Amino acid sequence: MVGIRIPNGNALGGNPGFSLPNGNVRRRLLTAGIAAVGAGVAPAWSREADQTTLRIGTTAVFLDNQLQLLDIWRADLQATLGQAVQFVQRRSYREIVELLLRGHIDAAWICGYPYVLNSNQLRLVAVPQYKGAPLYRSYLIVPDSDQKTKAITRLEDKVFAYSDPLSNSGFLIPRTELLTHHEDPSTFFRKSFFTFAHRKVVQAVAAGLADGGAVDGYVWDTIIAQFPAWASGARKVWQSPEYGFPPLVARKEMPASTFDALNAALLQMHERHDGKMILGRLALDRFVNGTDSLYDGIRKLNQTAGASTLAVEANSMSAK
Repeated sequence: MVGIRIPNGNALGGNPGFSLPNGNVRRRLLTAGIAAVGAGVAPAWSREADQTTLRIGTTAVFLDNQLQLLDIWRADLQATLGQAVQFVQRRSYREIVELLLRGHIDAAWICGYPYVLNSNQLRLVAVPQYKGAPLYRSYLIVPDSDQKTKAITRLEDKVFAYSDPLSNSGFLIPRTELLTHHEDPSTFFRKSFFTFAHRKVVQAVAAGLADGGAVDGYVWDTIIAQFPAWASGARKVWQSPEYGFPPLVARKEMPASTFDALNAALLQMHERHDGKMILGRLALDRFVNGTDSLYDGIRKLNQTAGASTLAVEANSMSAK
């Protein structure tokens, strides 16, 4: 069994204050294409895959119309590494981390929170640099119609949208913010739900399906710059301190030669024509080497929230 650490489902979902939308609201979410529970992206990996193929996992960190960049990035990495590369997509961080810890994929672009929870089994390959530093923030967003809310503590008995149970910016930060103000996150909101994508949090708030939401500041900034219509109807009202940017990690069993080659390919990505183009489309400067201490801020959040409540040793998920 895989020793993946995940938020405690009983602590999060067993209270009526923390659940997925239902009835008319759920149908509206499904119609809008931002349902909290939806079909996952078709897998790019199979057990029959060539063992020489480098398999890299991703989630919804990519915006939908940027998915074609994965094909360009795959070709760039294949040419640079001299071996086949596959990108494996899943809906949630939990699914990606489980594939990684089981050895079904070799590396993954994940959030700093699951890295912190499983750092004894993972190794940092590289970290994106965003606006001059490998750091980002969490943003609190609300509908434009709400001109009063300036903090999450003003959203009591409202509907709130989280991104992913293993998201630092989209779950751990807002939860910890409530705890530091002596509020119980499991009962504070009238209803809360996961969208499993920061983009979908933005859409839920913009459409009035949630009274507030927590999003990755990098994703929000990218949406505002590239796809402002998606955020029409929502506004940013608060931002967190900076934390380590979601890293690209590998399982510790990855051969040293493969690790070094992937690390070099990422660090030099901004020097290659296609690599520079991909980074530009993703609004990233480059990849840099990361240190474990970069994620100490997330560790402190996890300690504040209470590791015994937020994370447990869990059995691996059943194959889907």
